Amino acid sequence: MSIDAQANLRTIRDVLRYAVTRMNEGDVCFGHGQVDAVDEGLFLVLRSLRLPLERADLFLDSFLTHAEINSLLQTIDQRVRKRTPAAYLLREAWLQGYRFYVDERAIIPRSFLAELLKDGLAPWVQKPEAVADVLDMCTGSGCLAVMAAEVFPQAHVDAVDISPDALAVAKRNIADYRLLERVAPVQSDLFAELPSKRYDIIICNPPYVTDESMAALPREYQQEPRLALAGGADGMAVVRRLVRAARGYLKRGGLLFVEVGGGRAAAEQTLKDVPLTWLTTSDGDDTVFMAKQEELP
Repeated sequence: MSIDAQANLRTIRDVLRYAVTRMNEGDVCFGHGQVDAVDEGLFLVLRSLRLPLERADLFLDSFLTHAEINSLLQTIDQRVRKRTPAAYLLREAWLQGYRFYVDERAIIPRSFLAELLKDGLAPWVQKPEAVADVLDMCTGSGCLAVMAAEVFPQAHVDAVDISPDALAVAKRNIADYRLLERVAPVQSDLFAELPSKRYDIIICNPPYVTDESMAALPREYQQEPRLALAGGADGMAVVRRLVRAARGYLKRGGLLFVEVGGGRAAAEQTLKDVPLTWLTTSDGDDTVFMAKQEELP
């Protein structure tokens, strides 16, 4: 940590400028919620101080205590030198306006499914209040399960993950949103440990990173659980199993929503016999597909 920085930084604006410079010099990788060094710097500095991001302008010229400056410099140093994702440093991530606790036991919340969920999966789901049962497969931190419970107010949500560590994080988020009576964490390898039950909606943000891409991941992503990322040679190892089994767990007229990152070509190749409807997100039309119960194998 720089003694010069300790001696000369005074305000939040000073520390933010320092953070942006350090991150740009350090060639850090973004993609866990922030798009560049300025966004990341604002998140890192303001949320370290427990200040609201949306009202940054009120605080930028505020003077910091010596203890606050020292703490912030240590956090910035860890972000740049160890390449630790900001969400792990702060133990929080934001997704579509929702705040979630996260640590190294679970993948950092980020999903284009969240954009669709926030809109109630419209127009495919026409009556959110009529949805009774939702399954969030590969729930990780539980972020999508929490959102689903909020969007579908009458629904019971099963939040499934193979990792007991991830489920411990999910349980904390479920409790934070006071949803323990409506969201149930379940440890299972896909459907293996689920009771015989059918759902109106299944959502899934599975591991879909190919082996080739896994080998080239930036250091930030290497600190996330490999289990939550690695999707096999073509990225479709889990997706294939999920789609082949999903029909028996959906009600008549039920819908399956699956995120595959940049894997549209691989998904269409491996699921040639399944009519897939590709949905539009901020990442385009190649990231999330929907399939209807009656059209699944």
